[in-house]
Amino acid sequence: MARFIDELKRTHDCGALRAEHIGQEVVLFGWVQYRRDHGSLVFVDLRDREGLTQIVFDPDLGREAHALAETVRSEWVLGVRGRVRSRGEQWSKKESRMVSAANPNLATGEIEVEVLEATVFNQADTPPFEIEDVVETREEIRLEYRYLDLRRAPLQRALKLRHRVSQAVRGYLSGAGCLELETPFLVKYTPGGARNFLVPSRLHAGKYYALAESPQLFKQLFMVAGYERYFQIVRCFRDEDLRLDRQPEFTQIDIELSFINQDDVFALVEGLIVEIWRAALGVDLTERYPGGRFPRLRFDDSMRLYGNDKPDLRFALPHVDLTALVVEHGGGGVPFFAPIAERFRSGAYRAELPAEIVKALVVPASANLSRADADKLEQQAKSMGAAGLARAKVGPGGAWTQSPLAKSVTDEFRLAVNAVVGAQEGDLVLFQSGRAAQVHTVLANLRLHLGKKLGLIPEVGHGGDFNFLWVIDPPLFEYDDEKQQWAPAHHAFTRPHDDSVPLLETDPGKVLCYRYDLVLNGFEIGGGSIRLHDPAVQRRVFATLGIGEQEAQEKFGFLLSALRFGAPPHGGIALGLDRLVMLLAGAESIRDVFAFPKTQKGTDLMSDAPTEVADVQLAELHVRVSERVEAERRAKLQR
Repeated sequence: MARFIDELKRTHDCGALRAEHIGQEVVLFGWVQYRRDHGSLVFVDLRDREGLTQIVFDPDLGREAHALAETVRSEWVLGVRGRVRSRGEQWSKKESRMVSAANPNLATGEIEVEVLEATVFNQADTPPFEIEDVVETREEIRLEYRYLDLRRAPLQRALKLRHRVSQAVRGYLSGAGCLELETPFLVKYTPGGARNFLVPSRLHAGKYYALAESPQLFKQLFMVAGYERYFQIVRCFRDEDLRLDRQPEFTQIDIELSFINQDDVFALVEGLIVEIWRAALGVDLTERYPGGRFPRLRFDDSMRLYGNDKPDLRFALPHVDLTALVVEHGGGGVPFFAPIAERFRSGAYRAELPAEIVKALVVPASANLSRADADKLEQQAKSMGAAGLARAKVGPGGAWTQSPLAKSVTDEFRLAVNAVVGAQEGDLVLFQSGRAAQVHTVLANLRLHLGKKLGLIPEVGHGGDFNFLWVIDPPLFEYDDEKQQWAPAHHAFTRPHDDSVPLLETDPGKVLCYRYDLVLNGFEIGGGSIRLHDPAVQRRVFATLGIGEQEAQEKFGFLLSALRFGAPPHGGIALGLDRLVMLLAGAESIRDVFAFPKTQKGTDLMSDAPTEVADVQLAELHVRVSERVEAERRAKLQR
């Protein structure tokens, strides 16, 4: 073994050799992917992170090496010295002639290495699953043995892609005059946004740090300090319910700039995205987006047309708001539309209360949805909390068929609806009514489901289609039904539009702000805002939120103090690196682009985290376990 490490150095990786290397002597290191014993000859596919090379053990070339090859098994770690040769030809029974033995599906398929000398660096137990591109093993098993799962080519490709993205980010932003600066992980807890992980302090009994959910406040302090252009590829932490595109710890590309406006932020980020796609995939986005500029859509229009603020615009199927039409026709004879029309007519809705709306979505006749398919759509709607899913199929002359609405709907309303939604014979019109948030959620999810079902977008991945969109001009505030007060839709330091400032006290629901999200194929990949650097306007925003001077100082004192010492106009954005790589790779889950991810329950199956700790450790941290948890722990130990 020492000869290979000390004297024989690796000359090539296992994906590098081609026909031009024939005749050269090489040294390769790697893992045994496959072993095939053909009598006198033993063939081994040797694998490293760059690919596979077929190596051949022939007793006439090296008896000791051949004897060693008869013992090796999958995942043993080998070193070999050998000579590159052509794979030559072999007899084809099908074609009754000699044909090339090259493997066209392998980058190194034209050659093989005849082994002159070999060593076993390490043996391996039989792995719990095969190290293949596609495996049927449950994800829980693969996560338990993640170090083996990481040997699989799809994960290796994803992590190499992640590396290229990170390098592109650093190169582009450094070239744009941004400094890569670090911010703390252990920070002061501040309310708002996602739930924080808390870390008890051993030195300060009863006090806690929070793990930073983002560097938001600190990057603003860099602007106050005069650093003007900052970026960081930073780990962040959020104690949230998990899903396919969310992990408790994640990585942001964090950016903050001084003396800029919204357009300046967009120009920088668009250039960054163009560079990432070029470096990661070799794709030139400027061919689709002239000048590298992405389209923009106002928040209100996004909600009206698609029901959410991150629409997938790779396909159409927009929503149509019928509320005004329903009010005009007094419900149009539809029993569950009539109360909505009456409440609007009577002025029962106030600006801060969630109004009820009526929307429709048209499924084209070409979809050929059966009655059973429509029933399944209704079941999906109910699973999202809807009372049902009213529907009507458009028949000859615009009649509604296969619908209970047909019995009561007025002819005037039916024809008006057909005209407004653009329904043609054979189309299926889906209706949803009720509280706006519920209607938007149901129809937005149905739209996405239909996009996949009708083949308008792939079930998983991008299919080579990258559709970018800026969603702009959202409301600064949203009304909290439980607390019966206004709350920041993003955070309290977002700058309102100048023409919205007078509305802060009189009509907060109509205050728009300079917040923006970058959307790709229905995923939010970045979000940010122009910050509020004017202390006077900041006080008015706090007043709208019911936050007084004392409370503001307690929660945000160090930032408010800094803003009083000459804060420049500034703003920024954070891009989700993990989500970006997931979309670039066409992966099904964000876990596929993390080296060591947590499960959907936030556990690490490989290291068995989180775990209980000894009582003495809790005592050092001045932490006491609740009686309920302690009782559950003791019961578990007794079992």
